[in-house]
Amino acid sequence: MNKRTPRMKAFRFVLLSCLLLLTAACALLLEKPAAPPPVDRPPVIIPPEAPPMPEVDQRLRIDDLDLSSLEKAIDRSLQYYSRARNASFRFGDREIPVSELRASLAAFREIIRSADTDEAKLRRISEGFEFLRSPGQDGRGAVIFTGYYVPVLEGSRFRTDRYRYPLYRKPDDLVVVNPGKRNSGNAGELLIGRMERGELVPYYTRDEIDRQGVLAGRRLEFVWVDDPIALYSLHVQGSGKIRLTDGCVIMVSYAQSNGRPFRSLSRALIDAGKMSAQEVSYPRVQQYLRDNPGELRDLFSYNDRYIFFREVERKPLGSLEVPVTSGRTIATDPDVYPKGALAFIRTRKPVFDASGQIIRWVPFSRFVLNQDMGAAIKGPGRADLFCGEGPEAERLAGSFSERGEIYILLRK
Repeated sequence: MNKRTPRMKAFRFVLLSCLLLLTAACALLLEKPAAPPPVDRPPVIIPPEAPPMPEVDQRLRIDDLDLSSLEKAIDRSLQYYSRARNASFRFGDREIPVSELRASLAAFREIIRSADTDEAKLRRISEGFEFLRSPGQDGRGAVIFTGYYVPVLEGSRFRTDRYRYPLYRKPDDLVVVNPGKRNSGNAGELLIGRMERGELVPYYTRDEIDRQGVLAGRRLEFVWVDDPIALYSLHVQGSGKIRLTDGCVIMVSYAQSNGRPFRSLSRALIDAGKMSAQEVSYPRVQQYLRDNPGELRDLFSYNDRYIFFREVERKPLGSLEVPVTSGRTIATDPDVYPKGALAFIRTRKPVFDASGQIIRWVPFSRFVLNQDMGAAIKGPGRADLFCGEGPEAERLAGSFSERGEIYILLRK
């Protein structure tokens, strides 16, 4: 029998309430000021036995339902699904066709658009959807959340004494090979390089491109900026805005990478003995770069990975070729999480004072869409939240490094 008794419905309702309102039960613990863990410190693992769900107040309090941004993100995933009609994705041991993901989004959107109360909406979501928990990095659900943002740079269409740091288009000699399933060791992994005497060899490193100038004179530069540190941040974030000398603002987005591995600036500083792992934080790294301009080339060259850009007319695009949505888009490993899927996340976020200092961390849970990927976002235990654009988004993204959980939602 598939009939659900009132007691079963009440149990499901309380379970979802627990997910959204664990914040209330933990408020006293999380109200204490806390600094984020250093960027490169190994993430904290949750204990083998997860704590029991606390009793919660039945009066639902939702701080998430900013419906305009949620609907916008849902519509963008549906736009992607309209182009990927015959695709399917695996999550754990489950094969999920696009038709199921699309139907789940449509059903969820119908609920949040309804005139029901927040409590009634959550009850319908609880009864009508499965919450598939990610195994996380430890097999027990622990996911490390970080943030990314859209930097805004000052630039010019022409090189000058001030604007002398170029953005490059994707070079014509850069080759991308998808080995498919013929080589199980590289299944799903692109091979990127260049042809040399009939063989595919690794593409040029960051040091060869920026310091040795191997791409200079090939007319690949399409805009120049005035700040090498901001440009490096643009490479890490993957997209950004550039305010030109004539007042126009253009959007640039990821076109391709050189295929080299990513290594972080914080690790470069630790390996060079400039900072200890306990001292590393985003503000301290940025301040060190500003205070030591003579070390920039060496520090940047530690990261062999290089990003090539393209100019786009719309908002920043994620890996699905649809715009990302502030506070709603997450980047995950596409080999683990279904593209475009609706998800529910639980973690914490910082609260800043007027001077930009973190004064405390507070519970944070919301519905998001899986619409992007990142070079350093690998495995089931990593996720990156898109924080928006500008200084406030940079501050949040730079400070955000917290553990939490991810649930994929599917209509029953």
